[in-house]
Amino acid sequence: MPRSLLTLPLTLTLTLALAASAVGAQDVPAPQDQAAAPAPAAGQQPAAAPANGQEGLVVDVEGGISAPMPIAIPAMPTSAVEQTPAGTTDVVGQELSKIITNDLRNSGLFTPVPPAQLRTVSFPEVTAPAFDYWNGTGAQALVQGYVRANGDGTLTVGCYLYDVLAKSELARQGFVVSPGDWRRAAHKCADTIYTKLTGEGPYFDSRIVYVSETGPKARRIKRLAIMDQDGANHRFLTNGQSIVLTPRFAPNQQSIVYMSYVDKRPAIYVYDIGSGRQRLVVQNAATTFAPRFSPDGRWILFSMAQAGNTDIYRVSAQGGTPQRLTNAPGIDTGGSYSPDGSKIVFESDRSGGQQIYVMNADGSNQQRISFGGGRYATPVWSPRGDLIAFTKLGGAFRIGIMNPSGGAEKLLTNSWQDEGPSWSPNGRVITFQRSTQGASGKADVWMVDLTGVNERRIPTPLDGSDPAWGPLRP
Repeated sequence: MPRSLLTLPLTLTLTLALAASAVGAQDVPAPQDQAAAPAPAAGQQPAAAPANGQEGLVVDVEGGISAPMPIAIPAMPTSAVEQTPAGTTDVVGQELSKIITNDLRNSGLFTPVPPAQLRTVSFPEVTAPAFDYWNGTGAQALVQGYVRANGDGTLTVGCYLYDVLAKSELARQGFVVSPGDWRRAAHKCADTIYTKLTGEGPYFDSRIVYVSETGPKARRIKRLAIMDQDGANHRFLTNGQSIVLTPRFAPNQQSIVYMSYVDKRPAIYVYDIGSGRQRLVVQNAATTFAPRFSPDGRWILFSMAQAGNTDIYRVSAQGGTPQRLTNAPGIDTGGSYSPDGSKIVFESDRSGGQQIYVMNADGSNQQRISFGGGRYATPVWSPRGDLIAFTKLGGAFRIGIMNPSGGAEKLLTNSWQDEGPSWSPNGRVITFQRSTQGASGKADVWMVDLTGVNERRIPTPLDGSDPAWGPLRP
């Protein structure tokens, strides 16, 4: 099991035995025969981290890109240039800094200092920053770190955050990773910085599953694909022989539930990421679709069409007899649990058009919450529990949010066809599908934050649809 990430003393070596593909850190004394982590320069004492709530360096998370914080992120030095499966340690240090830079820039809350103003940082300087120089660049915050090859084949990555004006350390973190997981150390470092400066939860070290599409619109090939939240480490999970739709992660991230047209009949399957095996969830001749796991992973929520009516059901994640939760005439679909599992938000046309409803997890107390103009679809509960994201239909498709009682509705996008929102692990960013018009139109994976200001496309090898954000990785 991966270990939790702990704060590291400046003068201690970061060494740790971890399971394969895990990311973590631990305080341990520096052995006599190993190089210690960087220490302060002679005569200089390590700056004490301010007490919680006392630091003055804070990012305005409500301001979006209107008030981003200037931040310097120079290349990470190495104690000794060594060859590793990930590349030489000096090159890895440069790439780590680039990933951290991109993560923070893409959040819309930071403005990294231009490369021309990033001085070369020596290994001892990691814990003894040249504050006067960095102050001259306009940076308010400084990120420094290092990378070191360990004797067991792993890499140690140190990450330090400083307040440039106060000349003080705000956070430090260390990560021991296998060479194949070096990018995760960068994402976790960015998460440490983001969380410390914004007060928001982390989200960079996470993955997205989506449907990769290619071919003409009338004969699309649709495959399951998975990638890091920034589009890196992309790989296909299915071969495209059967159309797949609406993939969703299990809370433990070891499997994905989705709908597939195996034998030309829509049905729900669970795909095991480790083994590549898939299994049918509901042994029923009826059409089943729109699946989603419960927060505890015990249940799969889905829709089933029978006798001209579509209702929401739940079934044990291990299979079994489905339990019917709705019974109104019409189409009930798109169910999503609240974070505590006590309630379900869903869409229904029982009132004559698609609207959003909320019910208890057992199907009781069904109440409509959307009353704005137009129609509403694909509701999904925020992991923080404070908001529900949805697709607003009416002339165009737009991504919006409202509170769980239906109030404070806000539209975040304004394109021709934006649909299918899915929340980041911290509940601040939403990924969705954006499609362009015409016979040659294409679909792409996009993101937007709660301000509606910071919007960007996530690169994928082919067209992308139905994105679903997974939980933060352990």
